[in-house]
Amino acid sequence: MDCMAATHPPAPVTADGDELGAPVTTTPRLKRWVFWPAAVIVLGFVAWTLIAPGSAESAFNALQAGIVANFSWYYVLIAAFFVAFSIFVGFSRFGDIKLGKDQDEPEFSTGSWFALLFAAGMGIGLVFYGVSEPLSHFADPRPGVTGDEASLAQQAMTQTFLHWGLHAWAIYVVLGLALAYAIHRRGRPVSIRWALEPLLGKRVKGGWGNTIDVIALIGTLFGVATSLGLGVIQIGAGLESAGIAESSTVSQIAIIAVITALTIVSLVTGVTKGMKILSNFNLILAAALLLFILIVGPTQYLLRDFVQSIGAYLQNLVGLSFTVSAQQGAAGEAWQAAWTTFYWGWWMSWAPFVGIFIARISKGRTVRQFVFGVLLVPTALTMLWFAVLGGAAIHQQMNGGGLVGTDGSVDVEGSLFTLLADLPAGTVLTFGAILLIGVFFVTSSDSGSLVMAMIASGGDIEPKNWLRVFFAGVSALLAVALLLTGGLNALKTAAITTALPFSIVLLLTCWSTVIAFTRERRAYDRAERALLLERVGEYYGLEVEGPAERGVQTGLGRPWRVIRQRLKPTRGAARPEVAHEPDPPVRTATVSPDPALDPRLDVAVAREEETTADR
Repeated sequence: MDCMAATHPPAPVTADGDELGAPVTTTPRLKRWVFWPAAVIVLGFVAWTLIAPGSAESAFNALQAGIVANFSWYYVLIAAFFVAFSIFVGFSRFGDIKLGKDQDEPEFSTGSWFALLFAAGMGIGLVFYGVSEPLSHFADPRPGVTGDEASLAQQAMTQTFLHWGLHAWAIYVVLGLALAYAIHRRGRPVSIRWALEPLLGKRVKGGWGNTIDVIALIGTLFGVATSLGLGVIQIGAGLESAGIAESSTVSQIAIIAVITALTIVSLVTGVTKGMKILSNFNLILAAALLLFILIVGPTQYLLRDFVQSIGAYLQNLVGLSFTVSAQQGAAGEAWQAAWTTFYWGWWMSWAPFVGIFIARISKGRTVRQFVFGVLLVPTALTMLWFAVLGGAAIHQQMNGGGLVGTDGSVDVEGSLFTLLADLPAGTVLTFGAILLIGVFFVTSSDSGSLVMAMIASGGDIEPKNWLRVFFAGVSALLAVALLLTGGLNALKTAAITTALPFSIVLLLTCWSTVIAFTRERRAYDRAERALLLERVGEYYGLEVEGPAERGVQTGLGRPWRVIRQRLKPTRGAARPEVAHEPDPPVRTATVSPDPALDPRLDVAVAREEETTADR
């Protein structure tokens, strides 16, 4: 491949000749030790599932059972840890660190930034589970949960908020924050490995860095494939609901082929502007669907339920965060696998995709703005989405039924269309929902292929089209393979499994972030002290030495001073003044904590990293 040379101002270098604090560069060459291992593993998996789907399905079931039995507590624990870590960083003295150079201002206004954050979280999953998850928790509660209809309805919404609330976005904060600091503050390429540079030092450029990117790339592939699989299952259910075509594996594969072909055509022709317009149109369509259901549905009930569910979520947040159904045996394990463990794994597999996006749009923000903006804004809007769609479904079931089977089962794929069919203009709403899911399929495949191509190319922000086409095709093949080996259950197993190794990367990212921010704060403290010493020297003698020589003045010394004055031989004689030479001001060199303004700090930090690595 052609290599494009980029010219930049000279940057400080270490003794080894490595540039430090250099601006972000594009590196169009392929990272062979990232691309080929990931491609071989994923394509080998696809070939196995297509050749022996029965064997693959059995292996999937055994793998899911093993992970849930042995690691469900681990997934729950680290998800809670990520929430605590994010809140700690936001409130700590690290919160003032800027994700960019000291002079950088935010690229987007606050309103636009909030809209982009919501766009990052809005996707196929919200449409797929918007109705079905609250309804499922209402009809078939978590083992151990009992009560009347009202209490079950409340716990259903609270459980849904747990899965889609702070925990999901805290996982994205962990990786997105580290990437934003590396990209905008340190001038590193857009690649997952650089989030761990403060911890690994120079080793991030070699085998360790390649391993991190391979794990991230495979996790992203399976995460995107899971979303595409969910989308095509629901599109099939929508077409069946509209009486167009029966939902089957064949029709689902045909839908994947058609939509993936449209995505590839857009990538080959370079219709990026059209894709942006399509994405904005889909957000408007989602907002229109939300408002329509809110207006024509039980409006006051939905608004009251929204407010009340927020309170119930906050009240039970700590307890639910650590719930692993330990006392419910096999039923509890099965429920954990289907819901909480699946979600924590899905969010971790999506972390590279969402983390890179929110990092790129957050240049110029402070750490505190980033943490609480990412945690609160998407969470609040997601809660509103579930309160309206899920609340409308629960209200309909409590006041007329029709959404839950006689055996207590919920049609996860088709419950959305059942709800819409009972509303005014139900047919129009059904086709609108199908269009919404289809466009989300295209935009998810397009943006997912971009992120994966960036990782495979070592951080190229404009990777070659053939790379994007490759990953769009492989994601579609992977979705087909998962559908053939168990459908929805296989999709969940893929998310849970690929998240296990990447969870180690996320934990190391937390450690690396603390190291980086501690060095940053140390640099700020030194710079502030240097400036203080430079200014205090001018006033040191007046404000410190003089009062020290006089001591503390109290009223107890006044009588003795009067006696001494009366015993003096010449009362009016002037006391000779002793001339004191002023102390020279203390001069120190001011160090800027911004590597772009003062490269000495960058070199010092690099030397400290090398010393740490050698140890």
